[in-house]
Amino acid sequence: MPAYAPAAGTVRETAEAPGFHKADGGAGDTARAKGEGKGKGKGRIGGTVQGVDLGTEITASLVVFLVALPLCIGVAVASGTPAELGIITGVVGGLVVGMTRGSALQVSGPAAGLTALVAETVEAHGIAMLGVIVLMSGLLQIGLGMIRLGRMFQAISIAVVQGMLAGIGLPLMFSQSYPLADATAPGTAIENILGFPAHVLDTFTNAQTAIAALLGIATVVLSFVWKKVPGPVSKIPAALVAVAIGIVIAALPGVEVRTLQVGDLLSAVQIPGPEQFAGLADPAVLTAVLTFTVIASAESLFTAAAVDRMHDGPRTRYNTELIAQGAGNTVCGILGALPMTAVVARSSANVQAGARTRLSRTLHGLWLLAFALLLPSVLALIPISVLAGVLVHSGWKLLAPEQFPKMWRQDRGEFVVMAITTGTIVATALLEGVLVGLAAGIVLAALRMSQTSIEHRVEGDTAKLVMTGNATFLRLPKVVDALEAVGSAGTPRIRLDLMGVTHLDHACRSQIEEFVEQKRASGTVRVELLLPDLPGPGQRPKPRQGPKPRPGPKPRRKSGPESSPESPLASAASPELPLASAASPVSPSWPPPQPHERSSSGALYDAFYGPSQPGPSAEWYYLDTRPFEGLQDSEDARWRDHHG
Repeated sequence: MPAYAPAAGTVRETAEAPGFHKADGGAGDTARAKGEGKGKGKGRIGGTVQGVDLGTEITASLVVFLVALPLCIGVAVASGTPAELGIITGVVGGLVVGMTRGSALQVSGPAAGLTALVAETVEAHGIAMLGVIVLMSGLLQIGLGMIRLGRMFQAISIAVVQGMLAGIGLPLMFSQSYPLADATAPGTAIENILGFPAHVLDTFTNAQTAIAALLGIATVVLSFVWKKVPGPVSKIPAALVAVAIGIVIAALPGVEVRTLQVGDLLSAVQIPGPEQFAGLADPAVLTAVLTFTVIASAESLFTAAAVDRMHDGPRTRYNTELIAQGAGNTVCGILGALPMTAVVARSSANVQAGARTRLSRTLHGLWLLAFALLLPSVLALIPISVLAGVLVHSGWKLLAPEQFPKMWRQDRGEFVVMAITTGTIVATALLEGVLVGLAAGIVLAALRMSQTSIEHRVEGDTAKLVMTGNATFLRLPKVVDALEAVGSAGTPRIRLDLMGVTHLDHACRSQIEEFVEQKRASGTVRVELLLPDLPGPGQRPKPRQGPKPRPGPKPRRKSGPESSPESPLASAASPELPLASAASPVSPSWPPPQPHERSSSGALYDAFYGPSQPGPSAEWYYLDTRPFEGLQDSEDARWRDHHG
């Protein structure tokens, strides 16, 4: 199963793609198209028109038609609706969406990923309400495209996308395993899964259901192995071959398997009336509208990203494509048909057949319409078990079980998100599962952004705490534990070094400031706090000017541990300066710290070797104004001595 979420920098608007004309003609650069149209089409079937090879486009449209026909019928039957509605949606996907220029090569129609959602909606609200729900979803899609939210769907974790597809594919496989043997599915996904063993036993106790099951199983096997057949025969869609074989076997004497019940295409049209529109006052109906909008839009735009990676032609215009999908669903809703999305199987067949323009996908809709109007009796010969087998294969491709171990090896956190999304969809419903998956992805991102390292230890008479990374409320328990540890050390001094913190949110900062105020108020401990001067959003840090070092005699250089009571880092602010606003540049001790000492003496290392994050504006802030006698002069002298 191809990954639906695009890699960074992969998907671009057509106008931004180098080498392609802004007014997407479907075949690339206009000048190149004109050049190809001069004499290069001689000898080809159909010739060329402005660089378009008509023969190739027509051939590709026929390939897409042959792939789409059994899928349109199978999705409709699996959704609990008449087969004609699936064909109507396929025709609209070709003739309406196919003529727009949002995406040149992807093909739209009824999708297997929406079968469970459509079936639930029809069961809950009736088939008459389906048209209103699809209509309102289409209008909402148009609105989202007009306010340019089409690209928003690219900002969804690929783990959520793959989990959503797997959550659609697994229930689809189990639900279609029942019509595959001419039986009726029990109901929900969990019920279908739990009842599967008994269903298998019942299937082979009856000769006719066993024949139907063998037809369905043969369809599934054929779908997997057909591409490996050598020669041009493999170019014929496997689903079409399975349908042809199924029609022949179903016509044999003594074989009684269920076949399609097909009516007139025009009589299947059900235009919604006032009674159906009045149903929009029901909150459950509005929830269904929102669900269809989100799922159909996401699947269409994820498919567009995948199809863009299959060819080097014009890139998808995401907002335009979303409007096109909305227009298609609006028309489908008016006709009372099934909802549509872009579909990977048909789109990939279109690309592999050599299509270069929108002509092929538009023509495929025309072939669907002609077949349904002129040859409806052929549809009545198709065994339902064969169509169920086609959908079981589609469900396996949506499930893509190989993606789970691959995700486990690449990123176990994303694997958890993917598994949660899949499990929630199977256990509840599609919308709930997607929302839970999105929430899990956000939590994972927040946890990874909150990577905080906290070290605390006692050196001499000083309890030290050094913090680096992003300190957010998610790490507040860890911060509280570290503060309690240094607070209970019983030392006369506490030093809190936050120089390496790149983000300090309000919760952590408040906790630290309350700790310092409480300790200072006790009068038994001196607290030193080193805070980074982090800039606000869109601002650059502005260094403050502290008091200039006072001149003095050059002292003798002495080595000593940083934890010494006479440590130069203990230089206090002037007593005259107000609380929490006195600031002075960091005065390092001698000798300079080494790189391996960075975690315990970050301020000193920055002073000698150049600042790291958060920058040169970080300063010492003292919440205890009592000075250390006799240390300031020696500090300034050492600084001058080091800098010559």
